Order: sequence, then structure tokens, then C-alpha cells
Amino acid sequence: MRRIAPLGLRTRLIAAFLLVAAISAGSTAALTYQQARNAILKQTQDTAVSTLRDQVEQQEIRLPMEQQELQRIVIELGKRGKPHPWIIFGEYGGVRVSTNPGTPTSTVITDSLRDRVRNNQYAAFQRAEDQRGNPWLTIGVPAVFEHNGYTEATGVVFYASVPLSNEKQTVEAMVEAAQQGAVPGLAIAVIPALLAARSVLRPVRDMRRAAQNLGRGHLDTRIEVRGADELAGLARTFNETARALEQSVRELQDAETRARRFASDVSHELRTPLAGMLAVTEVLDEDAARLDADTAKALHLVSAETGKLAVLVEDLMEISRFDARAAELNLDDVDIAEAVRKTLERRHWDDDRVVTDLPDGVRARLDPRRFDVILANLVGNALRHGGAPVGVTVRTAPGAAGERLLIDIADSGPGIAPEVLPHIFDRFFKADAARTRSAGSGLGLAITLENVRLHGGTLRAANRPSGGALFTLDMPLEARS
Repeated sequence: MRRIAPLGLRTRLIAAFLLVAAISAGSTAALTYQQARNAILKQTQDTAVSTLRDQVEQQEIRLPMEQQELQRIVIELGKRGKPHPWIIFGEYGGVRVSTNPGTPTSTVITDSLRDRVRNNQYAAFQRAEDQRGNPWLTIGVPAVFEHNGYTEATGVVFYASVPLSNEKQTVEAMVEAAQQGAVPGLAIAVIPALLAARSVLRPVRDMRRAAQNLGRGHLDTRIEVRGADELAGLARTFNETARALEQSVRELQDAETRARRFASDVSHELRTPLAGMLAVTEVLDEDAARLDADTAKALHLVSAETGKLAVLVEDLMEISRFDARAAELNLDDVDIAEAVRKTLERRHWDDDRVVTDLPDGVRARLDPRRFDVILANLVGNALRHGGAPVGVTVRTAPGAAGERLLIDIADSGPGIAPEVLPHIFDRFFKADAARTRSAGSGLGLAITLENVRLHGGTLRAANRPSGGALFTLDMPLEARS
């Protein structure tokens, strides 16, 4: 089943506004209709009941009553109908007469109405419909006389059937007017609904754009505060948060800039004296054989530590160039198999410690020096921390933007601990915290990752199912400077 897309906030606000307007209009129309209908019918029936009662009271009733006398009174009453002309029926025992000679009785005079009039001896009425569905008001008034303070029934009852066609037409006209006015009313309600939705959604849209700008790094983004409602309070809170975030980021950037400048300045300042120290230690190393054992051992230690410090300084300078976005690519067409062999030969790794699978004909456009650094760091790391033999496999694979170069470096060691994998490319990170001293600077893999990213590639670290660590280099065959 296809999932129905959720409605937007604007649509929901307008729909809710129209729903409230429709419910309000419907409720008002229903109450107005009910009250007006009751008022119209009540006025008609009160007038008719009062008129018939007064007219019956004015008649002289002589008992026993003959049919002709009853017919005369009925005709007399029929001439005085209010508020509409009515039909009068007279009943006395088995005698039935009416103003319509052919219909001495009526279907709208029910037995329940007759019982109420005869048993209670007072006027009663009810509304009913004839066989054609026309509404009628039927009134029954008994003729009575007073004797010794008591009211006695004469047995004569007069009924009036008042047509309610006019009242029905009036009520129907009211309903039709309400129906005709509902659609334009809802159409007009769309205008305030749109205005209300706009007034609510405009701050929301402003906040969304401001949040997007913040996400893009425009930390000076602010929202114009309008009014003093909840949305205005939210806008002020957003501005305060953005201002605090901008201040915090600026302080972090300043601290990072100072740290980078410090590392770069220290590296540059150390480079010259280290070059002199390296030259001196090389000369002393040549004469170490003529020195006593303790002095020679101390000399070798100084020489080794000076070499480590020189490597660290060079790595720090390289990292500072990446941080300052000053690193550039010097691209050239390179035969990958030949480049891998040269890297291994320069470091004397072209023995059985490294096993290669280098297909011929794979050429790539990349920076030869940085590619040499990438491969040397990965193979050297595998030999130091993994174990021989180390496998280097070169292959290509199709990608979304063209052919890609894939190089796998796998060692034969125990692999990388799961808790170490997320931090394997962090600067100065060491898997064994107890090893405070090592041959590397702790920046090798970080520099490797930066060089790979500079080529537009990625570098992943994982463990092979059969054991050992696996580093996979994935970069385009055509790098762009």
C-alpha cells in the first residue's frame, strides 16, 4: 500500500480554521433554525388556540343540541379563524359536522387528542401531517358551563384544523438561506484562514531558513523578532542560542588557529637545529666504534631519538599544511604497478615480507610523492603492528563518477581490536596506551588519510574474516587538483 504523504502545516492550519468556521456556522444555523421554527409555530398555535377558545366561550350552548344547531355554530366559528383560515369540526355524541359538509371528520384529529380534550375538559392541541405530508395544527376545545362554582362538560367539542403550509415554507426558506449562505461564508473564511496561516508560518519559515544557514556555517544568522507572542519568544531564544553558538565557535576557531600556528611555528623553529643535530649525530655514529661501550650506547640513543624528533617535526609540518588548506596536488600520469614497486624498493621491502598482486596496464593521474607516502605508511604500519607477509593488491572497479583505483593492504597479524577501529586514524592515537614510546610519530595514518582525501578518495580499516587487518584505499583514477 502506498503511504499517504503527510499534509503540510499550512494545509492543516487552513483545514482546521475552515473546520472550526464550518462547525461554528453549522451550530449557529442549527440553533437559529430551531429557535426561529419554535417561535413561528408557537406564535401560530398560541394565536389559534386563544382565538378558538374565546370564540367557543362566546357561543350559547343549548342542550340537547340538534345537528342543525351544531352545524350553525361550526359555520360561525369557521368564519373567524386566526391567524389563518381554518376548518372547524363539531362533535356531540354521535353527531359529526364540519365547515366542509362532505367531510364531517378529519384524519388529523387523533384519538389521543380526543381523549385529552374529553377527559381533562380543557383546550389541547397537537401538530400532525395528513396523508399527503402536509403539516396541520389541530386544536380541540370542549364547550363547558359553570354550575355552583364547578365546571361541567356539555359533551360538545369543537376542533379546528389550521394548515401550517405558510410556516413550513418560511422554515424551508430559512434552511435554504442558511445553505446558500454557508458556501460563500466558508469561501470568505478562507481569506482569514490564509492570513492566519501566513502569520503563523512566516516565523516558522524564517526559522527554518535560519537553521539551514546555521547548518551551512553562517553563524551570524539572526531572525527578525516581530510582536510579543510565543513565536516571537521562540525567535528571541533562537537568536540567543545562535549568538552563543557563534561566540563558542569563534573561540574554538581562535584556539584551533593558535594551536595550528603554534605547531607550525615550533616545527619551523625546530627544523634548522634538528638538521644540525642530525648531521652531528651522523658524524658521531661513524666514530662510535672507537668509543667505549657506554659512550657508544648513549650516542646511538641520542642519534635514534634525534631521528624520531626529526620525523615528528616533518609530520607536524605536513599536518599543519593540511589544516591550513595549503596542501596541493602535483598530478602526473603514473603506472600504478611501477609506482608500488618503487615504493617497496626504496624502503627495502621488496623481499618475501611483502606479497604483491599488481596487474599491468593500470594507470592513474595522481600525485606521485603523496601516493608514495600513502603506500609507505600503510605497508610500514602493517609490518610494524601486524605481521608478515603483507599483501598488496591493486585492482580497479567502476564507480558513479568513473573508474576507481582500489588497493588492499592486508597483514598477517592478530587484527585490530574493535574498540580501536573507530580511532585508528586519529592523531597521536596508539592502540596500546602502555606503549608511550614507539618508532612512529603517531601521525602516520592521519597524514595518510589526509593525502587520500586530497585525491578525492576514502580509506577504510577493517579485520579480515581469516585474521589480520585490512586497509582499503579507494580513489578515482583521475584525481583533480
